[in-house]
Amino acid sequence: MAISGRFVALVLLGLVPVLLVPGWLTVLATVALLAALACTDLVFAGSLRRISLVRPAPENVTLNNQANAVFTVRNDGSRALRGSARDGWQPSAGARNPVQDIDVPAGESRRYTVRLQPVRRGDLTTPHVTLRSFGPLRLAARQRTIDCPGSLRVLPPFHSRRHLPSKLRKLRELDGKAAVQIRGAGTEFDSLRDYVRGDDVRSIDWRATARRSAVVVRTWRPERDRRVVMVLDTSRTSAARIGDETRLDTGMEAALLLGVLAERGGDRVDFVAFDRRTRARAASAGQGNILGRLVQAMAPLEAELIEIDWPAVPAQVRALSAHRSLVVLLTSLDGGAPEEGLLPAAERLASQHVVVVAAVRDPQLGTMLHDRSDATGVFRAAAAERALLQRAALTAELRRHGVEVVDAEPHELPPRLADMYIRLKAAGRL
Repeated sequence: MAISGRFVALVLLGLVPVLLVPGWLTVLATVALLAALACTDLVFAGSLRRISLVRPAPENVTLNNQANAVFTVRNDGSRALRGSARDGWQPSAGARNPVQDIDVPAGESRRYTVRLQPVRRGDLTTPHVTLRSFGPLRLAARQRTIDCPGSLRVLPPFHSRRHLPSKLRKLRELDGKAAVQIRGAGTEFDSLRDYVRGDDVRSIDWRATARRSAVVVRTWRPERDRRVVMVLDTSRTSAARIGDETRLDTGMEAALLLGVLAERGGDRVDFVAFDRRTRARAASAGQGNILGRLVQAMAPLEAELIEIDWPAVPAQVRALSAHRSLVVLLTSLDGGAPEEGLLPAAERLASQHVVVVAAVRDPQLGTMLHDRSDATGVFRAAAAERALLQRAALTAELRRHGVEVVDAEPHELPPRLADMYIRLKAAGRL
């Protein structure tokens, strides 16, 4: 039984005569009258014993967009159900109207909608709905909490989608380049054309030259159907916030842009989120499906407060691709003792694959580096310079082992990683 605010107000009003006319009989009469009214109101309230709730299948929504959570109330009782329903979504679901006024006649059903605007990525849930059935006077109510589980998967927003058209144009331009512009093995034959000064003599097609009595060279286009393997670090360093989002979220944005671009370029894409065990996995099985697979795999990911197991990373890559591939390690350059973790793993991978390390750089380091207005600013500038020098030293060491490095601020990392992919493809290294 639930007591309404109206009943409490009447009780307070009933105490006014007590202050004016002393006597216990007045008090007892007032309380008895109000209790009788509340009990009578409760008797005529609709029963909650024969109420059932139904939810449709779970939905997906992109972060920062709105979604509707729908539930249906079925009244199999003999009286109409009038009252309220509270849907039990967690606070991060951003429910705008979790409490709904309900009016369900006997033997009928009514559908109610709660508007949601989630504020974080992941799986959001609601375990139950709490119903209140009021009587005609709304002095008291029956209350019951009914299990009615619901869920909503909030997908990564993919803000870097805006860079996709320009990167695709560059990729299409790359398809028409000649062999002299795309050096190295691993290109596909495109067509024949007449020799011009400056062409590589190794591109001459001697049989076609003999048939036409003119020197003819082969032209090529970038080889397609290569492998791109992305490894997203979900260890403790990915939990750090850089700007408005974590390193993990920035890594997701970069992986989404690269994954869609590589698939549009005709390459096969594999994705794995890893720290000490595999947290998520996705792969392109057909043209145009990688984006949906990636966002579904990334949605529930959270940073784990443990160190990444770098010696196990090459085995993860080998399980995805045994052939030469582009391996992208989305990680941090700030972790302790890289000579025992990132460096050996990257060197081992570089012996068989083309390896790119993509890391987020905190833009606050640049701000601190130039602010030397007082003693505190000088110490902060020294710390920032030391951090940048350490990153530069680690970058130089990685490049010495043949590893490409993309070290950029959060909003720059996705497009710069995409540009690195296009340059590697243009150079014939994939």
